[in-house]
Amino acid sequence: MENAHVIVLFGATGDLARRKLLPGLIHLWLAGLIDDSRIVGTSMDDGDTETFVKIAHDACVEHCKRPLTDQEWAEFARMLSYVPHSAGPAALAEAVRTAESELTASGHTVDFLHYLSVPPKAALDVVRQLDEAGLVERSRIVMEKPFGTDLESARKLNARLHEVFDESQIFRIDHFLGKEAAQNILAFRFANGLFEPIWNRNFIDHVQIDVPETLGLEGRARFYESTGAYRDMVVTHLMQVLAFMAMEPPTSLAPGPISEEKLKVFRSMRPIEPQHVVRGQYAGYTDHDEVADDSDTETFVALKVEIDNWRWAGVPFYLRTGKRLARKVTEIAITLNPVPHLGFTQDGGVGVRPNQLILTLQPNEGVSLQLAAKIPGTRMRITPVNMEFLYGTTFLSQSPEAYERLILDAMRGDATLFTRNDEVEAQWRIIDPVVRAWSESGDGLATYPSGSQGPAEADAVLVGDDVWRSI
Repeated sequence: MENAHVIVLFGATGDLARRKLLPGLIHLWLAGLIDDSRIVGTSMDDGDTETFVKIAHDACVEHCKRPLTDQEWAEFARMLSYVPHSAGPAALAEAVRTAESELTASGHTVDFLHYLSVPPKAALDVVRQLDEAGLVERSRIVMEKPFGTDLESARKLNARLHEVFDESQIFRIDHFLGKEAAQNILAFRFANGLFEPIWNRNFIDHVQIDVPETLGLEGRARFYESTGAYRDMVVTHLMQVLAFMAMEPPTSLAPGPISEEKLKVFRSMRPIEPQHVVRGQYAGYTDHDEVADDSDTETFVALKVEIDNWRWAGVPFYLRTGKRLARKVTEIAITLNPVPHLGFTQDGGVGVRPNQLILTLQPNEGVSLQLAAKIPGTRMRITPVNMEFLYGTTFLSQSPEAYERLILDAMRGDATLFTRNDEVEAQWRIIDPVVRAWSESGDGLATYPSGSQGPAEADAVLVGDDVWRSI
């Protein structure tokens, strides 16, 4: 990078910092990518630098890819300092300037990266603190989702942010886009002449995007009660993955052209009708602490989205996500149109099925193409077979974790894999009408057992003979 950095980590003692951010920073340091950096932690917890160093060490022991030697840890620990939120903006400014002076003494020009690992309702307070501390100039700010809770709040949040920071300084993070397989969607589509000619309504029957999870709330009940699966996952992860899959070829892979093409996708979406959305709640959800007995927060949502443009008109996009489902996987399944004439019997085989192209984002990142093939023998029996590409076996080098990649991009000022303010507002325009309809109608929730495929009512979203993939 051109300049050294002081990284200010808000929420430095929280769950995300322990699991992802601190281990990610350690991995970046081990790779020699942030040698000229200092890390200032701050949070609501009282404490000092010694306490913060211990928290970082414990996070490293539990979540790092490999153990650090004593010497490595000692060198990394020297980069850390801590100031509690209660000490106020002046104390934060002093800690950051002290870290900056250590870097400038070595001849570096210093920029600031402020990572807001805080609840959404606390984000504006942090922005105010940064303004009062004089830490806006030469800085970039990374914000965690959700970006508001509806269109109105998203607009207010963006307006308040822009009072302090320019849009070019704001990096709204969606860690799904930091995954290698998500970025490979762009390479797969636009670097291969084999697929782009069929990437349209003339050849594709429907598209399914699945993000099921096996975990429940895992200590996040208060946060989840304020969002639910629809706000937490659809307006962020699923919509962003959909945009990568459905966008037109950008003029370049720079942030501006990619954001413009994603925005066109959102603007082309037809309004989502409430009857095309099914929501559910897993049995036992209301038994969690901090969840009301009569909570109507959805832990599962399935919906149909339609994109009304020349490429995708008439092609249904099915989106599905939920907690406590049978397995954890993130994948896009593109089902091609069936062949027009079936001259094959199903005697002894499963017969001819439409070809499917599966892009798996996690856990086993790769691409699979499902074809029809003849079963060896004297009869013409057909069965599906797969042609597969897996990252883990093709590329032996280990790719950076999503958060590591995105932190590095933010330090470099590369906003390609981040979400722009007009994208956020366009997504909320799509989502809001359904949330309002739920509120006005008081529709109940379908229930489903933990470890299942979700509620059977989700089949109502499908068109014709379409079926959900097994999860």
